[in-house]
Amino acid sequence: MSHRPPIHPYLALGIGVLFISFSAILVKLAAASSTVVAAWRLLLATGLMLPLWWRHRQELRWMKGRDWALTLLSGVFLALHFALWFASLSYTSVASSVVLVTLQPVFAFAGAYFLFRERTHITALAGAGLAVSGGMILGWGDFALGGNALFGDFLALSGAVMVTAYWLAGQHLRQRLSLITYTTLVYGTAGLLLAIACLFSGEPLLAHSSQDWILFFLLALFPTLLGHSLLNWVIRWVPATTVSVSILGEPVGASLLAYWIFGEQPGPLQWTGGLLIVIGVYVFIRFRERPAIQGTNTPRKAVKHQTIKCKEDERL
Repeated sequence: MSHRPPIHPYLALGIGVLFISFSAILVKLAAASSTVVAAWRLLLATGLMLPLWWRHRQELRWMKGRDWALTLLSGVFLALHFALWFASLSYTSVASSVVLVTLQPVFAFAGAYFLFRERTHITALAGAGLAVSGGMILGWGDFALGGNALFGDFLALSGAVMVTAYWLAGQHLRQRLSLITYTTLVYGTAGLLLAIACLFSGEPLLAHSSQDWILFFLLALFPTLLGHSLLNWVIRWVPATTVSVSILGEPVGASLLAYWIFGEQPGPLQWTGGLLIVIGVYVFIRFRERPAIQGTNTPRKAVKHQTIKCKEDERL
């Protein structure tokens, strides 16, 4: 017997996408360094999740040495993702940074192909090619703005590669652990690694303005917990592909917010490249995932870990 959701799933989906769209904006508003912002986002999110995780603490008994090693590796990749992506926002526009990070599913397929010989539909590959072409056009447009913008694009792309590595490294763990245990362990590991990096580099962890502390908390609460948690809840009621494609609304929302708050207005090449990336990733997701969900009436949760975690984090 199916249970009626407390709120309309598509309303929750829209709210979740809206919350994750604020991530880049909140990072750009903070005066602290990208490493400090990333550290506190993850540490505060971990602290907020601990009460929920406590009921699942017995899962730690099932973890073996390999599981702990994968947890550390996943935390390293997630820490690098946030540090690189947040740093990119100091050099390039919000629109360019967020759009380039949406290339992550394409990088994920490339990694899965080389590691697991995973194949996909030819139309999905065409979408991936279109997205990569869009990235090149966007990069060319930012090159005209100066070396800093192009360096920011490179950081954003590197961040997308790191979150792909995080996803691939965590596949084994996500099959053995619940979502709350997995995210609590990996977020906590990544946050601690970033905090240690701050200490070694001499960056202050505590001496920040009240405005920055508010921004740290908002980042942990809205994009990280409410945004991505809503998306993981929605997948019980909405097809996985619909959720994945809806997340492409993040660069649109972030770009509109950046225009309204910072006055950032992308040029023609940025608009063209960004549009090609979004369309290309849309085509890639639709045709890559169709064979996996077509003709089945199994619960949506069965594909949760394969689809949403590929997107999660992130920017979450």
